[in-house]
Amino acid sequence: MPRKPPAKQALKRKAAAALLGCAAAGATAQPHAQPQSGYPAKPIRIVVGFSPGGIADVTVRQAAPKLAEALGQQIVVEYRPGASGAIATERVATAPADGYTLLAPTAADTVIPVMRPKLPYNLERDLAPVSLMAVAPFILVVHPSVPARNVKELIALARAQPGKLSYGSVGTGTTPHLSAEALKMMAGIDILHVPYKGGLDNVIANVSGLVDMVFASMPSLMPVIGSGAPRVRALAVTSMQRASFMPALPTLHESGVTGYDRSSWVGVLAPASVPRDIIAKVNAALAGTVNTPEMKTAYGKQGLEAQTTTPEQFAAFIAGQLAQNAKLIRAIGLRPD
Repeated sequence: MPRKPPAKQALKRKAAAALLGCAAAGATAQPHAQPQSGYPAKPIRIVVGFSPGGIADVTVRQAAPKLAEALGQQIVVEYRPGASGAIATERVATAPADGYTLLAPTAADTVIPVMRPKLPYNLERDLAPVSLMAVAPFILVVHPSVPARNVKELIALARAQPGKLSYGSVGTGTTPHLSAEALKMMAGIDILHVPYKGGLDNVIANVSGLVDMVFASMPSLMPVIGSGAPRVRALAVTSMQRASFMPALPTLHESGVTGYDRSSWVGVLAPASVPRDIIAKVNAALAGTVNTPEMKTAYGKQGLEAQTTTPEQFAAFIAGQLAQNAKLIRAIGLRPD
C-alpha cells in the first residue's frame, strides 16, 4: 500500500492547485477587464498649418470635444504654422501611418502645389482623404463710397472705369486673392490688386477707404458689417448656394457671374498608408459630429457651413480644386516659385 504524502507536501500541492485555478480564472476574465483593443488606443493629433484663430483652428476646435466622445480618445490640436500650411502638410505626409497624426487641410493646400511645384510631398500621393468638414464662403464687400448696390452695378462700374477700382487681399496667391481674380476673369473687368501682409489688414484698408472692395471671411467682417450704420456694404457670397449665416445675401452666381463658386474650406487628411478601416472610423465619427444641429449652429456663427463627405468624394473634391486653381493661376499669369 502506497505511503500517504507528508502533511506539509499535501499542503503545497493544494496551494499549487489553487494558484493554477486562479490563473485560469484570470485568463478567462482578462479580455473583459482591459480596454477594448484596436484604434484608437491613445490621443489623436490633428495638425493645423496656421496660427490659432484661423478657419482651420476654429473648425477643428469647435468639433474636437464631440469628436473625442465619438472616438473615445482625446483630440489634440497641434499648430505648425508657416509656408501657407506646407510645413504642417509635410509633417503629416511623413508621419507614421497609424491614424494618430491627421491634418486639417484648407483651400491653401490646393494652391501651394501649383505655386510651388517642387514641394517635398505630393498632396494626392502622400495623403489619404478622410472627409471635408466645413466650407467657408467669402463675402464680397465694398466701401460705402462705391456707388454700387449690387454685383451687376459693381461690374458695370468697373467696366466703365477700367483699372480705377481696387481690391485688397491678404497676399498674392491666397484664396481671397484668387477669388477676386476669378471674378475679374469671369466678368471681364479690370480691378487693381492691392496685397496686404495678412490678418485683418485688407478689411481695415477697405473700412478706411484705401481699397474699394475685398473678399473676406465672416469672422473678419463681424465687427464692421452689422446692422445700423455698417462700415462696409455686403454685395454677395462666393459659394454656389446662399450661406445659412446670411441667407438674404445673394450669391455671385445668381447675381450674373454664372458658375462662380469659390470658398475656403477645411477637411481631414491622413498619411497615405493609413489602413482603410481607420479612415472609415474617423470618417464616421466626423459625420456624426459635424452634421448635428448643435455643430451646424456653432459653425454658422463663425461663417462656416458644416459639410462632410465620403473619402472618395473628398478625393474628387481635392482633385477639382487643384485643377481649378491651376487653370486660374495660369490664366492670370502668376508665376510659380
